[in-house]
Amino acid sequence: MSAISTTVPVMTSAVQPPAAAVSGVRDPRLDFYRGLAMFIILIAHVPGNFLTLWIPARFGFSDATEIFVFCSGMASAIAFGKVFAERSWWLGSARVTFRVWQVYWAHIGLFFTIAMLMAALNATELFDKNYINSLNLGHFFKNPEQQLIGLMTLTYVPNYFDILPMYLVILAMMPFMVALAQVNVWLMIGASLTIWLGAQFEYLDLPAEPWSDRNWFFNPFGWQLVFFTGFALMRGWIPAPPRDKRLMWLCIAIVLLSIPLAYFRVLNAFPELKPLRAEINFFIEKSDFGLFRYIHFLALAYLGWFVAGEQGRNLVARGTSLAARIWQQILTLILKVGQQSLAVFVVSMVIARLIGVGFDTFGRDIWVVWTGNLIGFAILIAVAYIAGWFKSNPWRKKRG
Repeated sequence: MSAISTTVPVMTSAVQPPAAAVSGVRDPRLDFYRGLAMFIILIAHVPGNFLTLWIPARFGFSDATEIFVFCSGMASAIAFGKVFAERSWWLGSARVTFRVWQVYWAHIGLFFTIAMLMAALNATELFDKNYINSLNLGHFFKNPEQQLIGLMTLTYVPNYFDILPMYLVILAMMPFMVALAQVNVWLMIGASLTIWLGAQFEYLDLPAEPWSDRNWFFNPFGWQLVFFTGFALMRGWIPAPPRDKRLMWLCIAIVLLSIPLAYFRVLNAFPELKPLRAEINFFIEKSDFGLFRYIHFLALAYLGWFVAGEQGRNLVARGTSLAARIWQQILTLILKVGQQSLAVFVVSMVIARLIGVGFDTFGRDIWVVWTGNLIGFAILIAVAYIAGWFKSNPWRKKRG
């Protein structure tokens, strides 16, 4: 992973895109960190999961969402950047439009799958809990005609279902950003920053409910900044920072200094920090992607890039020891999950609710919670392999 540099080329020709962006070859560092994000996102969405006390979001301003969006920007540079550069802007835009179409229907399918499961759980009358209301879906079931229109037009976006709509709006912005970058990289950067500022001061947002003034929890106009940071880095529009130990220590300092203002145990132990936390809430606000979240994530991204080494060589286990072989197997699984992130993400949102039902039924002692999470991890890995198998088009291969 890379972090943004303070120096930016004036013209796109001033910087050559990374080899991965030119050839379409996958970057193992990208798949590794995106795979980790998928496991963290599953943990974060399981109701009553005490493992959420140990995910990165508890110890800093940014969390796995930034990893997902940033890596998606880098992956998009690899997947779509070559089409824009070598074919035409129109064909690149068509390719992006098709991806937006896929993400849109993934969102719709995810909503109806989970809504059906919640209705089915309520219909059994075996549970005291109202699972429809647990996701605030009561409005949909009470007035399905009106909310169906809102669902299909993305003017009804319940909180649990807001990541994919954010992602598809950002994808839809890509042709515009690429067109600006083809004229001058500074135009693209200026547009991204201007849009982000518009989100910070609530000039740009999207309605989430017809019956209230609530907006999308993940404002795409704010979150596009981290997406296009990753996109620009992978395209070579922004040069990667140097591997400098002074910069590394600066990033470590940023990460460590954020812990007292983010970790609830520290805030409870030192209540005098709470007024300062309240003062900086605007800068760590998640919906519009506040400035301190961006800085914190860039620091983490630089450290992740630094630790992974050139071309991710530090991620590869060396030697034949048992520990090296185990790590290599774990790495293979994480990479596979990162390679199939959309399919894995959609399934994770479904099974997170079912794992929560399991916890409601069997309790939340340490063994039940660990078992539920490990089952969830196994399902994500299985989905990644199945999705990869389908994408390989095995029916087109000759037998033997």
